[in-house]
Amino acid sequence: QVQLVESGGGLVQAGGSLGLSCAASGSIFSINVMGWYRQAPGKTRELVAVISSGGSTNYADSVKGRFTISRDNAKNTVYLQMSSLKPEDTAVYYCNANLAHYSGKNYYRDYWGQGTQVTVSS
Repeated sequence: QVQLVESGGGLVQAGGSLGLSCAASGSIFSINVMGWYRQAPGKTRELVAVISSGGSTNYADSVKGRFTISRDNAKNTVYLQMSSLKPEDTAVYYCNANLAHYSGKNYYRDYWGQGTQVTVSS
């Protein structure tokens, strides 16, 4: 089995910083893209940032210059460092990984974490 475990969510004041981490565990053969998505109440889930196995990144326009995504391939872990936080950033943040299990080495699929709440107060 494969699971993604997230940590780092919480309550912060506007203008503050917060770091999230997500570690993938299980019988993993290879991980392609990892990323972060978020969903606010009454809204659809949206992409925040993604990073490839080679380190290429892509960010939503709303977080460019404020958020930084990174990963440690040896630890199968992805990070999201958030700064200059705004109340509009309040949402449940979900970790995502596109990976192949040892039982199907050439078959990639998406796995999701359970989500962690980030609340930014004004």
